[in-house]
Amino acid sequence: MAVFTPSTMGYDRAITIFSPDGRLLQVEYAFEAVRRGMTTLGVRAVDGVVLAVEKRTRSRLMESTEKIKIVDEHVGLAFAGLFGDARVLIDQARIYAQVHRLVYGKRIPIELLVKRICDIKQIYTQHGGVRPFGVAFLFAGVDQKGPQLIRTDPGGGYTMYKADAIGSGGQKAREFLEKRYYDTITLEEAIVLALEALNYSMDGQLSPDKVEAAIVSVKDARFRILSQEEVARYVEKALGGGGAGH
Repeated sequence: MAVFTPSTMGYDRAITIFSPDGRLLQVEYAFEAVRRGMTTLGVRAVDGVVLAVEKRTRSRLMESTEKIKIVDEHVGLAFAGLFGDARVLIDQARIYAQVHRLVYGKRIPIELLVKRICDIKQIYTQHGGVRPFGVAFLFAGVDQKGPQLIRTDPGGGYTMYKADAIGSGGQKAREFLEKRYYDTITLEEAIVLALEALNYSMDGQLSPDKVEAAIVSVKDARFRILSQEEVARYVEKALGGGGAGH
């Protein structure tokens, strides 16, 4: 969490004011909201992309909310941070995708979609009376450039990744992925690797009811959320050490 010092005190009162060391503290607080979110990760393979998210419930009476969403048939996303902020931006992403189809008669390129969402995020860092979106996305999709995994940050920046993780266990998951990822990994292996990384970063052992996963394959370019049965099968492989062995 951000620590108040004489150099930062007062500069977080307005989003448009830089601190003396060039920081926008309200944006940094938005990053903190992401860091407190559920662990979310993605892995890009040679033939697709996988997303995996830790599921938590605060009460046994509560049904967990979905953290992976379909944007268009060839692209989806997972997020960490504030659910309300994510919902508004996801709705806008779906509108952009459909408008592109209507105007150009084809699917929207993944990077263009990401840029549009980041434009909105960035605008909310430079106007008074608003606050930054406290959410980060991992976009996964397939377009003419092949499989794509792109992260967006609360400040409006985006970065392409081979594998990445965000949320409360993001640092541990990234360390695991840096050691185990390799460029020739297949989608099947990537699914298991993603679940192994999630298991490494979360409290307690991974189980099918604690994870949500989705894939998009180059073969059919369709983003789909895995069923509970499919997740259970891959979790068994991950816990049995049957994943990527490089």
